[in-house]
Amino acid sequence: MEKRLMFSVINGPNLNLLGEREPQLYGASSLQDLENLCRDWGRKKGIDIRCAQTNHEGEMIDLLQAARLDSRGVVLNAAGYTHTSVAIRDAVSAIRIPVIEVHLTNTAAREPFRRRSLLTPVAAGLVMGFGKAGYLLALEGLLALTTGEETGK
Repeated sequence: MEKRLMFSVINGPNLNLLGEREPQLYGASSLQDLENLCRDWGRKKGIDIRCAQTNHEGEMIDLLQAARLDSRGVVLNAAGYTHTSVAIRDAVSAIRIPVIEVHLTNTAAREPFRRRSLLTPVAAGLVMGFGKAGYLLALEGLLALTTGEETGK
């Protein structure tokens, strides 16, 4: 029996407060809503989706390292760590599976400190500014990268 394709979706600090925290920026959907959206996409495509959220840098590194063992790719919203964590950048580089960086907002149009990402240079792709739909775009991108399938089918 062939093993099913698996992708990991990893969310960083404060994303557990989605729906409560600055809904004018991040929307009214909860983290659970976002995870359900990703898992529903996976069910339709025949792909297992493992979701995780952490507020801790070291735990995010552990999640990335674990993903390399059974996931074909990662959708990563490192949140505030995007702009500050060399250690998470190094983990993305080390795992040797594609990582798509995703952000709910267009960080390039926000405060100057949010415009610099340490992850973008080592990520396979970047999706930002599309709210929760950005996660689906990132998953489609992973599918294209890992299977050679064109998206939109």
